[in-house]
Amino acid sequence: MEPQELITVARRGARADVPKRPRIGVVKFASCDGCQLTLLDLEDELLAVAERVDLIEFAEATSRRSMGPFDVLFVEGSISTEEQVEEIARLRAVSHRLITIGACATAGGIQAIRNWFDLDEVRDTVYPEPTFVESLAQARPVSDFVAVDGELRGCPISPAQLREFLVALVTGRRAQLPDEAVCLECKRQGVVCVAVAGGIPCLGPVTRTGCGAICPAYGRGCYGCFGPRESANTASLASWFSDSRSAPEVSRLFSGFTAWSAPFRTTIDAHGGPPGQLVEPTEPEDA
Repeated sequence: MEPQELITVARRGARADVPKRPRIGVVKFASCDGCQLTLLDLEDELLAVAERVDLIEFAEATSRRSMGPFDVLFVEGSISTEEQVEEIARLRAVSHRLITIGACATAGGIQAIRNWFDLDEVRDTVYPEPTFVESLAQARPVSDFVAVDGELRGCPISPAQLREFLVALVTGRRAQLPDEAVCLECKRQGVVCVAVAGGIPCLGPVTRTGCGAICPAYGRGCYGCFGPRESANTASLASWFSDSRSAPEVSRLFSGFTAWSAPFRTTIDAHGGPPGQLVEPTEPEDA
């Protein structure tokens, strides 16, 4: 949807069951802030959005602070500490609708790869003073702790899908978010299949679209940033990869931004675990 279309739709007026100016909050937990920046990067559309909502909490953009209540709360980041467990429960209690945004909030994010390892070992490896670091044994998605009303996936989220959600919010309709494989986006754009033409491993067949097929368009396989699409047959794709790759190599392909999502996690486990937990096979030395 073009900026002018968004402005036109936003000015038509919402349905009676939608608050005239819904109270919106944007908060984060363990994340890089990239999905919040996607909202700020809407630029021209922000003026239209601001006319229709009351942004009461968004530390990335305003000094205004609010503890709620919220008509809609956007949550970025995985839950990684006891304090965050308590805070997400509090936020859920004061939010009419809670929407998770980005791979960290919806699937645990890249930091969830540590879930396969001993926490003390990870802390000792990464931090010079690990005794100062307090965290849960696992970094997990928000939906593992509270009920979630909707998801915007990706690392970062798609500006187009965010616009669609905001328009749906102010007009009182259901957001139309695709659940297609990245492969379909490649076909629409005329992108040559990197797997078929180049033999490059690609997660496109099992990954939900939203990125615009950026990586295949530049001759690289999909990394699965938007997570598995519904009914993704990851076992079949992994079997195809295994024809020419070792188990550690196959596992590594699925161990990205959404590795902790159930379909990808199952495939990783079936191939021995994530990178770092695996030992590449070595040829026996000659006698």
